[in-house]
Amino acid sequence: MGAALEQGEAIDTAVPGVLSVAINFGNPILACRDAQGKPAGVSVDIARRIASELSLECRLIPFEAAKDAAAAVGAGDCDLGFFAADPARADKVAFTRPYLAIEGNYLVRDGSAYLCNEDVDHTGVLIGVGRGSAYDLFLTRTLRKATLVRDCTSPEVVDTFVRLGLDVAAGVRAQLEQDAARIGGLRLIQPHFMLIQQALGVPKALEPRLINLLDQFIARSLADGFFTEVLTRHQVEGVDLIEDARR
Repeated sequence: MGAALEQGEAIDTAVPGVLSVAINFGNPILACRDAQGKPAGVSVDIARRIASELSLECRLIPFEAAKDAAAAVGAGDCDLGFFAADPARADKVAFTRPYLAIEGNYLVRDGSAYLCNEDVDHTGVLIGVGRGSAYDLFLTRTLRKATLVRDCTSPEVVDTFVRLGLDVAAGVRAQLEQDAARIGGLRLIQPHFMLIQQALGVPKALEPRLINLLDQFIARSLADGFFTEVLTRHQVEGVDLIEDARR
């Protein structure tokens, strides 16, 4: 974007003149509600900067779970979303280069016999995970014996884990740590079982030109410190910027 857009780039969007952006509340690291209940957070700040550079109005469309946000982008109802670049979504969503790595961990009770990630994948082990989340998609592909319990969205995983008496909860490290501090008697299994590569996603019909522009935006936002400033402003921890995306 930036200099490229100044040369008159135009993008076809679902609503002419508007960038409709799916905001996923299922990832509390990237999005939340402010005191007035409106979307706020890292995704919102990035979306507004992108819309500004595209000379479009920014319309934020909230979703409670990643699967619903991804479905809206895949169907062309939204022009942009913030997702893990997972192959299970790639049939309908085109992804930019990843710009952010988010740790996915397991959470267990203090007295649990599960000490490492390999301990978890055994017959009879029940793992709570947000339905359709990046963790769900990854674990569905990789687990061989344990059973996934998908009775909630990602922010509800730990409460569901406690309520149903599950063996393990899987999710965003930062969210799990917050919930563990709130509830007590819980601990993370270290290290992470996956490292999510967060990207921007657009409908397949809008690639490759929009993807190219967004890749330029990502490279510039890493170089000029915008991503760092946004993460610092929202006090986001437990994530790493992917510096290779500068290129």
